[in-house]
Amino acid sequence: MSDRGAPDRREGVILAELDDGLVIRHARRDDAEAVIALNADVHRNYGMTEPDAFIGAWTRDLFELPHPSFDVTDFMVVEDRATGAIVSSLNLFSQTWTYDGVPFGVGRPELVGTRPEYRRRGLVRRQFDALHRWSAERGELLQGITGIPWYYRQFGYEYALGMPASRDVARANVPRLAEGKAEPFRVRAAVADDAPFVAGLDGQGRARSLVACVRDAAMWRYEIDGRGDLDGAEPYVSAIEDGAGARVGYLLHNGRLRDGTLSVMAYELAVANPATGGSAAGDSATGDSAPGGSAAGASWRAVTPSILRHVARLGEAYERDQKGARFDAIGLRLGDGHPALPWAVGARDALGAGDEYAWYIRVVDLPAFLRRIAPVLERRLADGGAGDLTGEVLLNFYRSGLRLAFQSGRLSAVEPWAPERALADAAFPDPTFLKILFGYRSLAELRQAFPDCHGRDGRSAALLGTLFPKRQSVVWPID
Repeated sequence: MSDRGAPDRREGVILAELDDGLVIRHARRDDAEAVIALNADVHRNYGMTEPDAFIGAWTRDLFELPHPSFDVTDFMVVEDRATGAIVSSLNLFSQTWTYDGVPFGVGRPELVGTRPEYRRRGLVRRQFDALHRWSAERGELLQGITGIPWYYRQFGYEYALGMPASRDVARANVPRLAEGKAEPFRVRAAVADDAPFVAGLDGQGRARSLVACVRDAAMWRYEIDGRGDLDGAEPYVSAIEDGAGARVGYLLHNGRLRDGTLSVMAYELAVANPATGGSAAGDSATGDSAPGGSAAGASWRAVTPSILRHVARLGEAYERDQKGARFDAIGLRLGDGHPALPWAVGARDALGAGDEYAWYIRVVDLPAFLRRIAPVLERRLADGGAGDLTGEVLLNFYRSGLRLAFQSGRLSAVEPWAPERALADAAFPDPTFLKILFGYRSLAELRQAFPDCHGRDGRSAALLGTLFPKRQSVVWPID
């Protein structure tokens, strides 16, 4: 990222000349008000009569405030030279994600929008072409976006990475604190000095997710106190402390109610065993082992009731303060394997019609991505009893294919393969393979939805299931 006080040599650089006097270019700092107005207008929800204040404030932040990984020139705009108006825009957030612990670069398109009178001219497609070149130049192996149903399939994206369903704790089921008892754990707003502690615990949470987004201390510092006033719509980061005032964890929750629910997106504790919620001793503290000199050993069983009560109090306050809001439940969007869920008594699956959604994913160089995650594939073979595999796995995408060669359980080659030359081990109508690659669907589930997706035989299906098991991901991306 360039220094906000110095001009970037890319500012205003023209990327393409279009018909009708339109030009695609890098944004300039003096485009701020025009892009803010554009985004706030075109990104308003259905039924809204006024520009979206949150979208406008978010865009202003990106133009005016220091961001650890974003610069004004990461905005792209379409300008009508006849009027000087900005009529379309999008931007690219570059970040690092992990695949079962292996890091790789990701480009995240965002704030994609065009004024209605300029739509259906291919402006977004032309901007995506340029954005994909940017992302490739930065060495990013993947692009991911959430957004309008179907729309981004036009640009090479496929729904391939799941989002966790909300596990809701009804307001009435929040555990009450016994009369006369003090709350054993308290939650306070995080401050900049908490960022290294939170970053350390964030890595613990990533280990439970097949795909996760990496935030270092600088990014957490930005999340804590680097953003402007987004009118309560941004997530809030809080520190969790024990009765002695020592930090034992962090909490991330929304700043407003949505459809009666206050959502929690992250909750981590410094425990002896993150996967199980502590050692056999349960609540014993081992202060020297925790990041940031904080207490460790607080168990999920002990802390979770305090967290639920804290979030419930916030929900009740938001219900009073936010016009037309109601508070019915706490939504735990933590993923099914999160160790707090067994201790969130009354948590239930809140998945309803239309609630499940997924990330659009684009991988233009699939061999490069598979080579990057080779250590994961090799570990899966070893753990699955196939660490001695020598041979090839042939994947048929109908118009193309891939050959994966293994030597004694090691991935020795990934290369294009012509499907007509031999019988494949599995066939995937392109790009449905991404769904199995990113753990979103199992081979059996894909076969139910796509008759032309299949494994050659039982052994092939077992091998594909070993290499690409279904597994949940919880991705909170950088923006």
